[in-house]
Amino acid sequence: MRIQEGVEKSITLSSARLSYFERNAHLKTKGPTLLFVHATGFHARVWDKIINALGEHHSISLDQRGHGQSEKLKISHWDEVVSDTEEFIKELELKNLVAIGHSMGGHALIGAAASTPSKFKKIIAIDPVIPDPDSFQQQNSVLLEEIDNHPIAKRRDQFSSLEEMMERLKNKGSYGIFDPEIFEDYCRYGLIKNPDGPGYSLACPPEIEASVYSSSRTNAKIYESLKTLSFPVLIVRAKERDPSKETMDFSSSPTWKNLVNEFQNAREIYFPKNTHFLPMEIPEKITEIINTEISEL
Repeated sequence: MRIQEGVEKSITLSSARLSYFERNAHLKTKGPTLLFVHATGFHARVWDKIINALGEHHSISLDQRGHGQSEKLKISHWDEVVSDTEEFIKELELKNLVAIGHSMGGHALIGAAASTPSKFKKIIAIDPVIPDPDSFQQQNSVLLEEIDNHPIAKRRDQFSSLEEMMERLKNKGSYGIFDPEIFEDYCRYGLIKNPDGPGYSLACPPEIEASVYSSSRTNAKIYESLKTLSFPVLIVRAKERDPSKETMDFSSSPTWKNLVNEFQNAREIYFPKNTHFLPMEIPEKITEIINTEISEL
């Protein structure tokens, strides 16, 4: 696989300073621009393996606020990640977008596209966090806890090295099913050197990740946004959630199973045996799906 060189950049928007990783800027006018937006707790570089396997395209992978190299701001309302994405697209004058978003990233892209539809060719929303609308009236207590008491806020965020982080996490939770290369990228680019001492901190601090989960049922207007989109949307959905499982269970999908029917022009690919972490678990399949969608333009 040819490793595509890229450049880390940043832009200061009205609401936040966002970092992003850009490849093949010279191809910006030669075809579609691929815009990748990650899930909660991840970062722009978790897409590296997939982007490298797609061939040469102009591509941008974004660090959402609070994540990666972007400004460390908590999220109090998911409209913030939508408006960040919208402003980012406008400020960089992006167009001809094939936009790929995972989880919260899919939610952000769908919301942003409602006000910038002319910028998009299509969206590939990989298990986007758009749940059954009834969930906005039936919020789970875990999601409503104060941030400091949220279980995610208590996770360890200090490591002496990349190797220590990898060793500690490799058998925890869903990390064991991650593609090895993507797992290493998740750890490598998910750490920031401590400026005043030894060791490293998580690039997405636990209290910021907790703020994302605590505010995850705040953007009910997303349902009106998705109805306005006329360009093609592909929903890639993981296995359905077991109602007996807790809300913070990531072995299944947070996506409303009827979501595909709410768009004007959408279809779905369903993976009934795979978890919410589809890009990390089956990157070759996700790469194949993206390649197919690009080839159909």
